[in-house]
Amino acid sequence: MSDSLNASEAPQPATTPAQPGTGEEGVRHVAGVSVRHTRAKGEPRFPDGPKADPAGSHFERRIRSFQPRRSRVTAGQADALQRLWPKWGLDIDGQSVVDLAELFGNDNPVVLEIGFGMGEATAQMAAGDPGTNILAVDVHTPGQGNLLNLADHHGLGNVRVGNGDAIILLREMLEPDALDGLRVYFPDPWPKKRHHKRRLIQPEFLSLAATRLRPGALLHCATDWEPYAEQMLEVLTAHPDFENTAPDGGFAPRPEFRPLTRFEGQGLDKGHVVNDLLFSRVQR
Repeated sequence: MSDSLNASEAPQPATTPAQPGTGEEGVRHVAGVSVRHTRAKGEPRFPDGPKADPAGSHFERRIRSFQPRRSRVTAGQADALQRLWPKWGLDIDGQSVVDLAELFGNDNPVVLEIGFGMGEATAQMAAGDPGTNILAVDVHTPGQGNLLNLADHHGLGNVRVGNGDAIILLREMLEPDALDGLRVYFPDPWPKKRHHKRRLIQPEFLSLAATRLRPGALLHCATDWEPYAEQMLEVLTAHPDFENTAPDGGFAPRPEFRPLTRFEGQGLDKGHVVNDLLFSRVQR
């Protein structure tokens, strides 16, 4: 696996100076594509990219396990969102069932990854296992652009990027037994006790996920927040649809296919403990 996949993104396009009287800060020209730095009021941030709120108000308001982050998008990420979203992006609107074979262009097994940050680990896993498709879901716009950029730069045709709420994707847009795996790496631990209800790994989520995982599929969680790791282990162990693959019924060693990310390495250097949980979907 190439170490270059750890780079934050592929080479970025150049920016041309602003033209007098245009009202724009500058325009990037990349293979015939122009991306403005500024936009008119009400204009979408990325007209050909991910929607700001794909599901809109079609579904019930509920406590969510995530918070959208709207940090700065680089030139390379913006270009990737514009060019590649129509090809490799999926807005999670909950309005139709996704044909995964059509989405990826093949019948290879599909693993869903919920929350991928900037996408470096996702890209490494895709490169290391080209026979497995990865549907990676997040709401972080710079991360979406960065993963698309990495997939394009390294020729990773087995990556698709989902934008929106993974619960709506699982509940409304995937067929039963559609997935061969589910990955939840370093989800928000919501450390304050009053926020624990926002944590993703809860019995209700596991019951929903179980309906979309084929028997034998692997649910793989990892966290560096030890109280959350203990809760994950307790909830998963108690759930009738999942079985711990660790012989002692505890945490598992980090499997080789999950890369050690830069941020994880920094945490380990500070003495953080990272726990992996590997549970299989039991036979019905």
